[in-house]
Amino acid sequence: MTSDSSEAWTSSIIAAGHDTDWKNNIVVTPLISRIINPIISKIIKKVLNGDRISVHEGVTLYYECDLPTLGHVANLLKKSRFGDYVFFNRNLHINHTNICVLACKFCAFRRGPKADDSYSLTIDEYISRIEPFEEIITEVHSVGGLHHEWTISHYENLFRSAKSKYPNISIKALTAVEIQHLSKLSNISIDVVLTRLISAGLDSIPGGGAEILVDEVRDQICKGKETSSEYLEIHRAAHELGIPTNCTMLFGTVESTMHRIIHLDKLRTLQDETNGFQCFVPYPFLPDKSRLPQAQLATANEILRMIAISRIMLDNIPHIKSYRMNLGDNVGALALLHGADDIDGTVGNEEIMHIAGSTTPLNKFDADLALLIEGVGGIPVERNTNYTYFSKYRRQQPPDNKGLPMAHS
Repeated sequence: MTSDSSEAWTSSIIAAGHDTDWKNNIVVTPLISRIINPIISKIIKKVLNGDRISVHEGVTLYYECDLPTLGHVANLLKKSRFGDYVFFNRNLHINHTNICVLACKFCAFRRGPKADDSYSLTIDEYISRIEPFEEIITEVHSVGGLHHEWTISHYENLFRSAKSKYPNISIKALTAVEIQHLSKLSNISIDVVLTRLISAGLDSIPGGGAEILVDEVRDQICKGKETSSEYLEIHRAAHELGIPTNCTMLFGTVESTMHRIIHLDKLRTLQDETNGFQCFVPYPFLPDKSRLPQAQLATANEILRMIAISRIMLDNIPHIKSYRMNLGDNVGALALLHGADDIDGTVGNEEIMHIAGSTTPLNKFDADLALLIEGVGGIPVERNTNYTYFSKYRRQQPPDNKGLPMAHS
């Protein structure tokens, strides 16, 4: 793939590349007039008028609207913001340690410090993970366990070393619970942790660890992690310091649909106040090697329904990601027709999802990723970490026969 510099543009961190006049761009198609259920028709008309729907209306829509209609509405909302653009960036996942003081039931990645397969990357080992991809990637995405010995000084040294060698590679690192752990271990406030990490080279924060932002669910699947309010307050602190963040949802464990919609409502409430979330990343639980036997692998219908309702509910968060690493290529592509506008293009060493059961290859980049996007009618656009720089991509030497096999004499 090659970048077309004549088709590049910039945006502010808050706008994150979306059309801020999106409500006036919504196109109501004839399909909407064919909805028979009067309750669903009323809710969808409200959505397509650009109005916010309530938690109760979100639950009703989730349960009673058929998937084709729900996906169609979510796709209309996506197109009103981005047209046919589908965004990706070139990032490398580095999971710096699997040693963790917690033992969340849903986590297949965590190890105790004495486990035979536990590991903690040295700074040199961390840097060596980047080196093979330094000419390819624009971002390092780095999360891991809650190491019992690593204080904030370790991460300051880590980020400074990475930035010193690779100043043009953005560092997106540390979930809310990792930041809280550093605060407690180093005996400093959350604000001080964040300020020191920014000075060391941290650019943005991923949204991992949200799971379900309802404490009765968290008590069952990740007791000991930050509470729902603590997760939100850590992200609030980051936003107030000018650090953009993502937010996530892990669904398909023990939560109800109501819990999921409450989760979305809590995220959009904070976003109303801070405007710091750039992307929402919903992904289903992968149960292969965890300790939650009551949890079941989400169906494709459920995954697509969740992505669609996320786009509808989160009217103030610009992007919805299709987390291909978790969903796989087929469902990941379908998600782009159900409200998602961003797809991860991860290369290299990702471990957390793959230990949990993901089989998605990590080297599907360039032409393959463009084909996946174009296959659902999208236009591939490379972005930077913070959604402030964009460039359309074109595959080199595109076929002149619209993909049909060539006849040979």
